[in-house]
Amino acid sequence: MSAGVPRPHLAGDLTAIGGLIAVIVAATIFGGFAAYRALYSPAAFVTNYLDLLASRHAVEALAVPGVAIDRSQLSAAGLPQDASDALLRQAALASLTDIHVVSQKQAGDHTEVTVAYRAGGYPGRTTFDVVRNGWIGIVPGWRFATSPLAVVDLTVHGSADFQVNGFPIDKRQVSTAGVRADLAAPVHLLVFSPGLYAVRVDTSAMSSPTKALLSDAPFRRTAVEVQARPTPEFLSVVQQRVDEFLTACARQHVLQPTGCPFGTQIDDRVAEPPDWSIVKQPVVTLIPDGENWAIRWAHATAHVTVPVQSLFDGSMSTVDADVPFGVTGSVSVDADGRATIEITATPND
Repeated sequence: MSAGVPRPHLAGDLTAIGGLIAVIVAATIFGGFAAYRALYSPAAFVTNYLDLLASRHAVEALAVPGVAIDRSQLSAAGLPQDASDALLRQAALASLTDIHVVSQKQAGDHTEVTVAYRAGGYPGRTTFDVVRNGWIGIVPGWRFATSPLAVVDLTVHGSADFQVNGFPIDKRQVSTAGVRADLAAPVHLLVFSPGLYAVRVDTSAMSSPTKALLSDAPFRRTAVEVQARPTPEFLSVVQQRVDEFLTACARQHVLQPTGCPFGTQIDDRVAEPPDWSIVKQPVVTLIPDGENWAIRWAHATAHVTVPVQSLFDGSMSTVDADVPFGVTGSVSVDADGRATIEITATPND
């Protein structure tokens, strides 16, 4: 065979090589697209933020472009400028699991990324607004067009101390008024979205059931109200103080003990100073009264024994009688936990 005649299988080899190159190019393009979606897309940007929250990396989550805000942004959005950042920390984050992207939609220059998840066991769904933020090498960068932070207006009645996800907070620490904070006023707290925030009171004097809030909307404002109740230990202390007060009143040997909720009147002449005793102490129950407490009306009974002389015929006798009376009062607890108890006499219903 002459050297100028091509080999029959050469055309087939070239075709195979061309097909292989096409496959390689296609695989490279597909792989690049898959890498973009997994690492550099708006959905990947949002997922990275949620992964940081899930791993409780609060500092790193705040550093994600578009998360941190200044006070002017709060004001422009109609949110309180004095909102505290006390909850933007690792210790205040709850669990975030089952994170997955539901959709990614283009809306002009913005991309809406909707993500589903479970926050502290509760299912949730949040849509984030993402825009371009320059380039990172040859791939685009992203930022949140609307910060995923939100504000909780939290009102806790009956206690200056409370917990959020187990993280302890004193109202005076998160209020701009400091030690002069109005304990009846709500405190404004910045929180991450999404996130579950469980609020409760758990002190030696006060407690409350847990009230949970799912923050699932960026840059929104939500109100939460919690009513604390006296603990059995605190009720026991108040009961003891009331018992001691009435017992001290009974030591006064006069018909109308000074500053006390019981007494009696006798028309005859008192021959000797009366003796008092408390035969039935009131059972103390506390009910909310603003940020303090009122003692619900309670029945009690004193007993008086006093020798008397008749003004009519001069005969001697002894008054030996129960004297029923009612007790109400107030209990105020200052921010340092000191209680002040005032007892008031009432008509015996």
